[in-house]
Amino acid sequence: MSKPVTEIEAVVRPEWIDSNGHLNLAYYVVVFDLATDALYAALNVGDAYRESSGFSCFTVETHTLYEREALLADRLVVRSWLLGADGKRLHYFHEMFHAGSDERTAAQELLALHIDMRVRRVAPFPPDVHTALQQAVKAHAPLTPPKGAGRKIALPG
Repeated sequence: MSKPVTEIEAVVRPEWIDSNGHLNLAYYVVVFDLATDALYAALNVGDAYRESSGFSCFTVETHTLYEREALLADRLVVRSWLLGADGKRLHYFHEMFHAGSDERTAAQELLALHIDMRVRRVAPFPPDVHTALQQAVKAHAPLTPPKGAGRKIALPG
């Protein structure tokens, strides 16, 4: 059975509240970014990897779905799924829930490229990292894609 690679918690801060009295859309992305940091660390492609290897991952595409309001002091949980990886890319998905609830608050799908920081260009993952990522995909890819994965923005009809 598949399981998320990581799970983080965050609490909605006063400075994250907008004029509508709920979590501002930019701060959903901040929470998702914290989840990305945790995911990269768990996959061994985070800060320590960058410092030791000179390689990093840059996000090149995101799609965020806002499904429910989050209010001041709400506790949020983000579960992160690894959907796929190839020689140069990571495809992953975050799901945000109110803590203790099965109701999803928001979701974000992302694509990242592996970057050689010396030249700041796309580069293949080293073979050992690529193998580890393939194993992580097998261990953590959801049995069915999360709701909203692969979705495009379009008007009905």
